[in-house]
Amino acid sequence: MSPTIFHCSFPVRDLESTIAFYGGLLGCRQGRTESDRVDFDFFGHHIVAQVSPEECSHRSVGVGPERYPLRHFGVLVGSDRFEAIAARLSAAGVTWVIAPETRHAGTVREQRTMFALDPSGNGIEFKSLADPANVFKA
Repeated sequence: MSPTIFHCSFPVRDLESTIAFYGGLLGCRQGRTESDRVDFDFFGHHIVAQVSPEECSHRSVGVGPERYPLRHFGVLVGSDRFEAIAARLSAAGVTWVIAPETRHAGTVREQRTMFALDPSGNGIEFKSLADPANVFKA
């Protein structure tokens, strides 16, 4: 376990579809589960999905040609893991906001990126940087 773990809590419509998506599809280990929330190990980080259907509406913003949920979270992974996640999500027929692609080729920001929606409409972004040491470089 990393000495520093990021924590994120977010609203979901229901636990059944949330557990199927994060636990089943993405393979995140399920932790504590209550009648209105479930914890997951999201690639080494702690996320909590809390049932609150009224909070699931999202405002979209423009980035390049796409519009995606302003409120979203994600993870940076190695290229092999990125491709494996992309294959699983594609096979499951997820709703892509940004299908897997390469952005900023040939620059310090070069990355593979994809952006999908979970069953509650929450945005999940996955990135694989050409050089992970450049994550905070402009």
